[in-house]
Amino acid sequence: MNSPLREIPAVHRFTDDPEIAVYDRALGHGGVRTHVQAVLAQVREEAHQGATSADFSALRSAVLDRLRHEVSQTLLGVINGTGILLHTNLGRAPLAAGALAEATALGGGYTNLEYDLESGERGSRYQRVSALVQELSGAEASLVVNNCAAAVLLVLDTFASGREVVVSRGELIEIGGGFRLPDVLRKSGATLVEAGTTNKTYLSDYRNAWRETTAMFLRTHPSNYRVVGFSQEVEPKALTALARELGVIAFEDLGSGAFIDLGAFGLPHEPTVPESIASGFDLVAVSGDKLLGGPQCGIICGSTECVERLKRNSLVRALRVDKLTLAALASTLSVYLEPSRLQEIPLFAMLASTVESLWARAAAICAAVEGGEYGVRVAPCLSEAATGGGTLPLTCIPSAGIAVRFEASQARMLGPDRLAADLRRHSPPVIAKIEDDALIVDLRTVQQREDELVADALRAALAPAAAARNA
Repeated sequence: MNSPLREIPAVHRFTDDPEIAVYDRALGHGGVRTHVQAVLAQVREEAHQGATSADFSALRSAVLDRLRHEVSQTLLGVINGTGILLHTNLGRAPLAAGALAEATALGGGYTNLEYDLESGERGSRYQRVSALVQELSGAEASLVVNNCAAAVLLVLDTFASGREVVVSRGELIEIGGGFRLPDVLRKSGATLVEAGTTNKTYLSDYRNAWRETTAMFLRTHPSNYRVVGFSQEVEPKALTALARELGVIAFEDLGSGAFIDLGAFGLPHEPTVPESIASGFDLVAVSGDKLLGGPQCGIICGSTECVERLKRNSLVRALRVDKLTLAALASTLSVYLEPSRLQEIPLFAMLASTVESLWARAAAICAAVEGGEYGVRVAPCLSEAATGGGTLPLTCIPSAGIAVRFEASQARMLGPDRLAADLRRHSPPVIAKIEDDALIVDLRTVQQREDELVADALRAALAPAAAARNA
């Protein structure tokens, strides 16, 4: 009688399997081999304890489950079929090809990051980026840190530690992950003084909240919500004029980071950095990976005097950005110098796509999938996209995509939730949404070069339904 140990398949039978070999790209061949060996080691242990060895099919499934779990914990590229352009959980703004190329070119070797080529002495890592920010914003000076929350913390720590900061009650925001502005204020050592009410704040409220210990008037843009109806807020120019009169810093956390009017892309007006600077704010902070369409960073711009004080704060070294971020940011900002090039930035290319073009792409993908073979209906559909990333919360963007709808018998076996999970396990993963018992892949956030990959993923995920139908 053969020993169960002799029946255990060789490692190469698994690593040569095409469905398993695709994981070489994410985990490396050695990594895949290690996971196969771990599954087989467990089988050997069970065999020593008297268990019969599992057949190859069962072991193959165990290996695939293990690989899928490992890949799900690894940072890797995904296809965004949610229709949310700045999806925070999916990395927000995709970078322009030029920004990626610049970061790759400079990241692969040494650079003059903090080296002055003319003098041969130490230089500033912010020189090129600062020049671009100042040209685009109209500010006198600027500084870049690792994100907008860090920018706010740095400004508060520099100018308001041990003193008071006046904020409208309607602007005491919470951003993603439960981080609240009052908590950031406390962490900086500043004391929060609330002005006005949740829905109405007047200039007189700021004046009445001011004391000798007041360091700053802080205005925060409610980029991820809106107060509408019976409401009132202070005009920026009036607030900055009062700040100058009382001798305090006027600081705006603009958050969303628009440098241009988005009306050309059919979106409602969002306050821009140049507008904030023109309104007289001493300092303005914005995110780089939201409506700017660049890498994650926090951009601070404003008066030379204020920015120089920020640079002298020892926190700057802890919050500074690296050469890759600076390279990608400089490349992104340079696109804004030529408005005709804006669609080189993926965010603006996605916004500029017409519903008609998205529908045509959806029809081509549906034809490639041929849903009838799987007993499901795969057809183009209209959809609604959103900017996301805590921006333009009331704005829906007309879009189009692919809808997979199930007959009652298919829904019991597969259904939209199961299909969505199978798409997430595909390589590359496809992240879809579920609406009205249908799975939707919104093409506004899918790059055209990814269309064939979406079709492949749908065919693979629907294959079990076809097998069951033909059984």
